[in-house]
Amino acid sequence: MSFRMSSASSGMGVAEHSKNTFLELKRKKVHRYVIFKIDEKKKEVVVEKTGAPGESYDDFAAALPENDCRYAVYDFDFVTDENCQKSKIFFIAWSPAISRIRAKMLYATSKDRFRQELDGIHYEIQATDPTEMDMDVLRDRAN
Repeated sequence: MSFRMSSASSGMGVAEHSKNTFLELKRKKVHRYVIFKIDEKKKEVVVEKTGAPGESYDDFAAALPENDCRYAVYDFDFVTDENCQKSKIFFIAWSPAISRIRAKMLYATSKDRFRQELDGIHYEIQATDPTEMDMDVLRDRAN
């Protein structure tokens, strides 16, 4: 029998809405960030929250749960040393140290497949606490 999919396998689908919301961030700049979560019942990655273009990085960081894993995409605007306005899209795999082992495994095994669906990511960050993804980390990576 070929149907053997455990709940911790990488057989997670990606909701069409998740892809479309990412494209809205990338192309139309209607979101500053998008936070995604795995819906275990539907077995797919869905949009949990979006941030308006005017929201800050602090708003984004505060929207991530303290004790559960998430995927997130953040559109980072910055000015280069040559005084050019630039934008880089970060994929953040948020896996706090205090989250459940099962959640960490589920997010870890599903990440690559989900990430492949999002064309146009510039950088990826794995974070287990807020200091691993603070504004200085993004600035260093983007420059």
